[in-house]
Amino acid sequence: MRREARQARDERGRRRARPARPRTSEFRHGFHIRIPRRFAHAPDPKKIIATLNNRCAPPGRLRRSRAETRPPRAGVLPLRALALTLALCAAAAPPAAATSDFLADITATDSAGWGAVARVEQSPYRGGGVRIDLLPLYLYEGEYVYLHSYRAGLKFRPGPDRRVNVFLSKRLESFPVERVPSVLEGMSPRVPETDLGLSYEQRFDWGDVFGEYLRDASGNSGGTEWRLGYGAERRRGRLKLAPYVMLSARNAKLNGYYYGVTPAEAAADRPAYQPGAGVNGTVGVNARYDLTGTWHFFAGLSATLWSSGVRRSPIVEDRMQLAGYGGLAYEFVPTREKDTGNRTPLTFKVLHGRSSPCNLLPIMELRCRSINTDDRTSVDSFEVGRPFIENLHGWPVTIAWYGGLLRHEERGLQPDFWQANLYLKAFYWGFPWKERVRTRVGFGGGLSYAQRVPFVEARDQAMRGRNTSKLLQYGDPTIDVSVGDLFGEKELRETYFGFGASHRSGIFGMAQIFDNVNGGSNYIYTYIEWRM
Repeated sequence: MRREARQARDERGRRRARPARPRTSEFRHGFHIRIPRRFAHAPDPKKIIATLNNRCAPPGRLRRSRAETRPPRAGVLPLRALALTLALCAAAAPPAAATSDFLADITATDSAGWGAVARVEQSPYRGGGVRIDLLPLYLYEGEYVYLHSYRAGLKFRPGPDRRVNVFLSKRLESFPVERVPSVLEGMSPRVPETDLGLSYEQRFDWGDVFGEYLRDASGNSGGTEWRLGYGAERRRGRLKLAPYVMLSARNAKLNGYYYGVTPAEAAADRPAYQPGAGVNGTVGVNARYDLTGTWHFFAGLSATLWSSGVRRSPIVEDRMQLAGYGGLAYEFVPTREKDTGNRTPLTFKVLHGRSSPCNLLPIMELRCRSINTDDRTSVDSFEVGRPFIENLHGWPVTIAWYGGLLRHEERGLQPDFWQANLYLKAFYWGFPWKERVRTRVGFGGGLSYAQRVPFVEARDQAMRGRNTSKLLQYGDPTIDVSVGDLFGEKELRETYFGFGASHRSGIFGMAQIFDNVNGGSNYIYTYIEWRM
């Protein structure tokens, strides 16, 4: 009986479902990740964490643990474990370098970009309302040199996580030029000044810290500013978000120039006032969305609390200042053609021109070619260019950088002076007769800085009661033909003779970087250009 009862109990036990074998292993500390046991090749789960840390860490920053000293067991990491590794790396990736320059990191190194940015901000001045500003976008990111429309300079990397910049920057602060509020009437205009700056950026695992020193180099305020900030970066697909905070310490000269009232400017409702030195605080976020591999949309929002001394000024609104921007950029990825010496050829250009009363569009349409002016001022220039892209997307289009020095001959109307031009230029040469005589139509756009305001600009602006600026937008439309094709000399096929216009413009008063100048000048010129 006992034997039969024991056999019955054993039979019932065999019929019972055995408990399922655990299929997962757990990490007991920190955040918990459940990994299928068949993927957990390491006897110690900490070993997997150490491996992930090493793969995600930037060069020179590998985390070490005792688990790493043991040799790994043989085996191939399955695809799902690899996907987990990539996900963890994306979540733990260090942020990009932070800076107060909102145009940084839009294009990659050795790339260039064209586009436009619209800026909207609450005017800090009482009764100023909302200010809308157009900023033409010119971008270049070299290994040691960069250009970001309103800022250009040199950059150095003393270490993999450190960067030092020396730059010139246009300060986007000024009195309104159009619709001047009544509180500013009768005051001397305050214009955007040019700052000489030095910046340092340091990358950490938890974010980036940056510091900047700026000093007025244009002789307007003679002021200085120190900036200290923190930024981070988060990516999700094509979207990049970069929140930041920044403190700005401005000295009394800088605040007094833009937000002070001198005794000579005092009025019944506007007493003399000097805000003194102070510290501003700013929080904001910058964003970039890659529409394609070459088209980028970017935008940002910020809020600034000015120092109490500035907010108490009789010409300033006592409030938080809100601002935003949005822009579109096209990135040119270099595909240079090399010559037989395995180097990028350079282009040289010499030109001579005279001032013209014509506007730019009639000149480009060949409807106006007059150089008969009373002033008879002229220009001579030497430029150096470098092809940046040959056969853009397979089209007969070439993109090149140009930089040059231009000499203004003012015929005794004022002292002669120099002008520096830097611009990006596109050429189209795919005409039906290109095999017989190569003909190019080109248009360049960039920046122009003159030691003095040219006489023709100062005269025309004074007649219209408008302001002037040494820094303006530069345009360079041209048409030329190959000298070698004209005379049957193969060696001269990359030598061109043509006509063009040297154009300075304030973009119809829409750009604060050009002090909202509405006007400019045109010089019609002839030139010779050759490649070496």
